[in-house]
Amino acid sequence: MTAISSSPTRRSLLAGSAATGAVSLLPIHFVAARAQSKQGGSPLGTTKADAILPFRVNVRGEDLADLRRRLAAARWPTKELVEDRSQGVQLATLRALARYWSTEYDWRKCEARLNALPQFTTVIDGVKIHFIHVKSRHENALPLIMTHGWPGSVIELLDTVGPLADPTKYGGTPDDAFHLVLPSLPGYGFSGEPTELGWDAVRIARAWAVLMDRLGYTRYVAQGGDVGAAVTDAMGRQAPKGLLGIHVNLLAGVAAMSDKLPAESEKERAAQKAAATFRASGFGYFLEQSTRPQTIGYSLLNSPIGLASWMLDHDTDSYYKISRAFVEGKPAGNLTRDNILDNITLYWLTGTGASAARWYWEAGQAAARAAGKSPPAVAVPVGFTTFPGEIFAAPRSWVEIMYPGLAYFSEVERGGHFAAWEEPKLFSDEVRAAFRSLRK
Repeated sequence: MTAISSSPTRRSLLAGSAATGAVSLLPIHFVAARAQSKQGGSPLGTTKADAILPFRVNVRGEDLADLRRRLAAARWPTKELVEDRSQGVQLATLRALARYWSTEYDWRKCEARLNALPQFTTVIDGVKIHFIHVKSRHENALPLIMTHGWPGSVIELLDTVGPLADPTKYGGTPDDAFHLVLPSLPGYGFSGEPTELGWDAVRIARAWAVLMDRLGYTRYVAQGGDVGAAVTDAMGRQAPKGLLGIHVNLLAGVAAMSDKLPAESEKERAAQKAAATFRASGFGYFLEQSTRPQTIGYSLLNSPIGLASWMLDHDTDSYYKISRAFVEGKPAGNLTRDNILDNITLYWLTGTGASAARWYWEAGQAAARAAGKSPPAVAVPVGFTTFPGEIFAAPRSWVEIMYPGLAYFSEVERGGHFAAWEEPKLFSDEVRAAFRSLRK
């Protein structure tokens, strides 16, 4: 792949991107027994340092009862004084969500769905990492590690498991198959939270390389969106042994510096406008979490309504899609009421609102240290898919500036920021296409 250009313009853009970064109250109980067998031919850890342990979710009934009590006792503000989301999450949306959450939603269905998949934990660099590991039945499947973002979790990737691991059931061929590794970011979901500073995207990327090596994979690819895009980008720049290529669906860090990118074509101007709108009115969660994650964390761990509103108030496209699912009963793609609440409830039951938010603080600190410096060149082929509902729909010209020698680029007609969650089949098709040339 072509090395990154050393032109002054390119150096300044990459330095700016590096400087901006990417875009338990209730104990969770699980069953973990020391492994006595092999998973899909990869040896489980045999020493304490690298042990890989089976994992199952088993939430206590009293924790679910406590959640319902807190929902019933919620204190509500008066209705917003505007007719859109410009003052934040709308009262009607949250009331509809809370009503469904407290009377109809069933966490046990999500728990059963998770436990139907092979789950494990292993300790890397002092942090327990939870991951789903699905081995394809197809012999020549390509190992793929996929990383979620915020306010997401492994739940946003679950509906891609079938299409990616067993493509023949979804219109693909055996040659499209992947072995899947879906880790929970440190401080998210069932992973442990770091007890020391420094767990930014670069450090997580190194941990993922350790994970893939520990699983016995000598050649693999990586994919990510949102925070996962920053981690996957870092993997591409580190180019650990065995990494063949990466695919991302967000230009990490570009929203804050998009005014320095070209704005000549219609698509470039539209992306500039969307990024400017995000900086002006959608950057609240980013600023809070990158500067004061501990402060917002107290609310996120004590109020399920507060947690839900904070998670919904991410970007305009996904907010209105989620709002329609609850208020009008009209889900967009796979963004159903149950799927949305599976993710929110996972954050609540694991008590990870604060620890997940700290990633943004770490990203900010890392960006400050890297200010004025260009990151290393991406040393593996890069694939990129632009989804129209993303915070900004990145035009090819922008992607090529960030990733010279782009190996795969596609613009699709549906999907937004949570592309894998909202459009799992379309997303899976894109992942297959992006990595197809690397299977040879």
